Amino acid sequence: MKRERYFEATEFQNIKEIIYNSAKVYAENVAFVIKHKNDKDITYEDITYKKLLEDINAFGTKLYEMGFKNKRIAVVGRNRYEWVVAHLANVLGGIVSVPLDKELQVDELESCLVRSKADVVVFDEKYIDNIKEIEKRENTNLKEFICMSKQDGYKDFWTLKEQGEKLISQKRRDFINARIDKDKMAILLFTSGTTSKSKAVMLSQKNIASNVYAMLLVEKFLPTDVNLAFLPFHHIFGSTEMIVMLASGVKTAFPDGLRYVAQNLKEYKVSLFVGVPLLVEAIYKNIEKEVEKQGKTKLINTAKKISSFLLKLHIDVRKKLFKQVLDALGGHMRFIISGGAPLDKRVAKGFNDLGIELVQGYGLTETSPVIAAENYVKKKSGSIGFPMDNVEVEIVDKDENGIGELRVKGPNVMLGYYENEEETQRVIRDGWLYTGDLGYFDEEGFLFLTGRKKDMIVLKNGKKVFPEELEILINRIDLVEECIVYGMPDEKDKNDVKLSVKIVYNKEDAKEKYPDATEEDLKKIIWEKIKEINKTFPPYKYIKNMILTDEELIKTTTKKVKRAEELKRILEK
Repeated sequence: MKRERYFEATEFQNIKEIIYNSAKVYAENVAFVIKHKNDKDITYEDITYKKLLEDINAFGTKLYEMGFKNKRIAVVGRNRYEWVVAHLANVLGGIVSVPLDKELQVDELESCLVRSKADVVVFDEKYIDNIKEIEKRENTNLKEFICMSKQDGYKDFWTLKEQGEKLISQKRRDFINARIDKDKMAILLFTSGTTSKSKAVMLSQKNIASNVYAMLLVEKFLPTDVNLAFLPFHHIFGSTEMIVMLASGVKTAFPDGLRYVAQNLKEYKVSLFVGVPLLVEAIYKNIEKEVEKQGKTKLINTAKKISSFLLKLHIDVRKKLFKQVLDALGGHMRFIISGGAPLDKRVAKGFNDLGIELVQGYGLTETSPVIAAENYVKKKSGSIGFPMDNVEVEIVDKDENGIGELRVKGPNVMLGYYENEEETQRVIRDGWLYTGDLGYFDEEGFLFLTGRKKDMIVLKNGKKVFPEELEILINRIDLVEECIVYGMPDEKDKNDVKLSVKIVYNKEDAKEKYPDATEEDLKKIIWEKIKEINKTFPPYKYIKNMILTDEELIKTTTKKVKRAEELKRILEK
């Protein structure tokens, strides 16, 4: 199923073409802004698109001179300028880039370095202790350790870049002239592994470039936009979006951390934001809390109704009507993309009601990543939009409600899993990638997800329950921070399961709203709300058991709940 194109875009065959085009078209635009902190003195450095390419070529030329042409280089660190240049130098020079999760424990990090056969690691000084431990063990193939800042005993990014500049001035051009094979493995990415050992996904430059092109056809990115790079670059959603921003001439700033997102939105006058639902929903909850604190909830809700009515008459007064609310987000926010998991419908509607365009997308590491997305024309509550222009999506093995597994085909589909032919053949069959996600198309062609095939709870009577459907509603309950719905073996009938929920409550909110309440009191308050949710569903979907805790659920570093590990923890208690 194809979807319409809404914007003009040039189709490039590889990432090198994208970066060179932007360095020409947006030469003097700011690509990245770097914040420098010296005690209390803060300065900002603007890196233009022209300078970005110069830095990539300088660092890459030095890597070639060190003998790392056609090798594999891992990059470990926070989102920062050195990470960007290191990764793009790999890609533009035909070196396999291996972005690794900075949050991995030392054993996992070492395992990924061993499995990827990385020759070099470029690392953030914040994680130097892990690197020193790995270096000491001598189990990897690593021949060089390059730090992103100057540290005793290590070569550093900035010195190597300067040496590369000198090499270029001496007419060393083998890196600059490197030819790219668009179909070869260019990036080796480890999945976040919510169930078992992470798989290493092989992606080509064609995979990424095709997905960037598809995104540019349907979403509006402007060269005047400012983006806050909050999604980790080691995650495919973050690294592909980074290329999308660079293809569009956008300025990107780096956040100071989760606690400072609101401050950074104002500081950089951010207009564009890409995030996972956890973050998007947290930002919206903060808006609601502020409105409630000011006693303006009723006023804002009335204003939303008025603006919705006026919008039907093609009169848009949202920017003026909600100016105070929008100013809390920096006053420039116009566009939010949410992906990685289902977003609460209420949050999506809430942002759009305020005049901030919010679209949802869906994809996998294995699809570089975007499979489907909404846009400003094609949008429906709860949907993930339409398949990308160059991606085919089919629903197979449908049940009586038309729900089945999504399979996809397109130029964005991975080359396969590295050194895991058995798993590759299991998920890629007859040219189709079987996603493991369940969903359906409605009569208008909108795609809806219902959950993961492996997470679906099948009851004794054959009825199917999708945990995500219930979790979204439970997460809206006052005091609920997060939750997981699961099937607990029924004591009376071992062949059946009892729908249960484990809820993590917000301790600070509980103290503020119910200062004298015990945990048992809080459990009763929340259980009453669960019973209200039960009434909106048929009896087979009723939650019958609840665990309450203030201990965070076990999650991957991309904030997805590790269901298998969480269930094991529940059953052990």
